[in-house]
Amino acid sequence: MEWLSVEVDTAHEGVDAVCARLSALEVETLAIQDEAEFRAFLEADRRPWELVDDALRRRLAGVCRVGFYLPADGDGRRALARVRAGLEALRADAPGVDLGTLAVRVETVRDEDWAESWKQFYKPVPVGRRLLIQPAWEPADATEGRAVFLNNPGMSFGTGEHETTFLCLEALERRVRGGERLLDLGCGSGILAICALLLGAAQADAIDIDPHAVRTARENAARNGFAEPRFRAAAGDPLSGTAPPAPPYDLVTANIVADVVIALCPPVSGWLRAGGLFVISGVIGARLAEVRAAAQNAGFVLDEARALRDWHCLTVRKP
Repeated sequence: MEWLSVEVDTAHEGVDAVCARLSALEVETLAIQDEAEFRAFLEADRRPWELVDDALRRRLAGVCRVGFYLPADGDGRRALARVRAGLEALRADAPGVDLGTLAVRVETVRDEDWAESWKQFYKPVPVGRRLLIQPAWEPADATEGRAVFLNNPGMSFGTGEHETTFLCLEALERRVRGGERLLDLGCGSGILAICALLLGAAQADAIDIDPHAVRTARENAARNGFAEPRFRAAAGDPLSGTAPPAPPYDLVTANIVADVVIALCPPVSGWLRAGGLFVISGVIGARLAEVRAAAQNAGFVLDEARALRDWHCLTVRKP
């Protein structure tokens, strides 16, 4: 079935008026993309704007937009004409409100396009000298002897393209020599744990607060030939009492955000063997000193610090 994907450009101040007008025109299920609102949400949750995927940051830059779908038939097109007329009348009905341009963009899409269109932007990502992150739907190219991770991230974090993930993967490539046991906290798509297995780790456990991420991680593990007990994934929050399955570990990874990493430093120290490594990422420059201090206070010794643009990855060692 075909649909009309409709987007209305407005201003942050005008969102409520535009949504009210569309509702009055019996247009339902509105999707709002508002950079100002998204920034405010992240700030309230103490999540840095810089952690947002680069492509999404670019797409939202300066944007306030209301989107919805209409059937691509005669009824839908008549509804679209009513929307255009209603928006034109809105300026007179809402004097003094910044409504922005009220430009209307329309694109015809098919049902299957919604779930699949993002995949065209995700391509193979080589990491260091030993890894290749390969989208599961892309044809296999020459791998140049690299270990290949077949990835379908779905809606989970972890394509290998974000600086934080890339830095973690490089750290693992330098540290995994074979036989290690690893714990990944906030596993997302499972990319760190599964790549560690591909590099030669003996066993990997993964934890995430999002059950969807856990399901995706298990699917990716199976796609790459790993199952229990070599790969285990579970939903839970280590900061709320969820214990990892089988400490002590040789490696623990946490590609999350600074506040969570800071809170994790003391328990992670207890989950590592002596000489074990904690690989920390998701840290912007403004929070680097706090994270280093938290790791030091938990007894860790800095092993390596690397950066990519304003993102930092620390590898610290338990004495």
